[in-house]
Amino acid sequence: MNKEIFDALSALEQENHIEKEVLIEKIKQGIMKAIKRDYPMSEHITVDIDPENNKFEMKLHKEVMDVKYVDDPDNEIWIEEARTYDPDIKVGDWVDIPLDPARFGRVAAQNAKQSIKHDIKDYEKARLIEQYQDKEREVVSAVVQKVEPGTLNAIVTIDKNEVYFIRKEQIPGEVLKAGDMIKVYVAGIANSEKRQPVIRISRTQREFIKRLFEIEVPEIADGTVEIKAISRVAGARSKIAVISNDPNVDAVGACIGPKKSRITAVVNEINGEKIDVITYSEDPAEFIAKALAPAEVIRVDLLEDLVDGDKVQKRCQVIVPNNQLSLAIGNKGQNAKLAAQLTGYKIDILPEVPVDEDNA
Repeated sequence: MNKEIFDALSALEQENHIEKEVLIEKIKQGIMKAIKRDYPMSEHITVDIDPENNKFEMKLHKEVMDVKYVDDPDNEIWIEEARTYDPDIKVGDWVDIPLDPARFGRVAAQNAKQSIKHDIKDYEKARLIEQYQDKEREVVSAVVQKVEPGTLNAIVTIDKNEVYFIRKEQIPGEVLKAGDMIKVYVAGIANSEKRQPVIRISRTQREFIKRLFEIEVPEIADGTVEIKAISRVAGARSKIAVISNDPNVDAVGACIGPKKSRITAVVNEINGEKIDVITYSEDPAEFIAKALAPAEVIRVDLLEDLVDGDKVQKRCQVIVPNNQLSLAIGNKGQNAKLAAQLTGYKIDILPEVPVDEDNA
């Protein structure tokens, strides 16, 4: 039993990266539960574990009485019997009665192990939640350990913890392989009393782009440049609207960086996804025109809001040169969709000259 306990202690310490003192306390509690099953009426039990000296002791403590037939044999003992454990014992003292670990047998040992296992799981759960609370809504580094061939779901390690990374949260078109070092956005922690916490990570969310720019652009990190809005079609294109709080700092230039170094670092991290950085404007018409970049815009007409119950949809009509119509709409409507997400407006894009007049 002694060897089994200390072997288990060493294994748990290495596998779970839990401090030895915490493990010892958990083991004590598990063994205590096992003893209580055999001695349910005993009120005074101690378990001492000293891993340095490989010492493991369990004891019952009973009060020494001067009568042979004590009232509470689970907690009291006759002095003559007590002297078999300690010849110098006196009435009123407490005597230690050692317990042999082998006496518990295989079932008791297994019960103790199960109790320890349960306690360790609870500890790991609390530790995992505490560890990731500070990382929630932040970008962290991860190493790809394995990619499932069929589903392409991956297992990554973050700070020595394995985290499941589902395919739909990976960038479309991205091919991960074991050994890759990537950055991921910690979207949240799903906690359940019955299950281990689930760490939700993503590379597709808009906030991922925002955090990457905060890492690469010091002016964003210190508040000089502010990100006002982001729209994204993961794997294809993102648009980010920025504004400077310092007239001497160019917000777009700060995001792009010297020789495009900053935006290139972000693009490389997101598997080559294109990024449009534009200047935010409080003027809706000006902002909408900038959001449709790289297309040129002739005019933006703001229309009356469309009200549907509690929902209010802002609308506008944009006029572009005929040769810019396809560019403004984008492939499969992507550019228009991103501009609408960025500005919050439903955008109708029309050519400068109606098609039938153009053909005439």
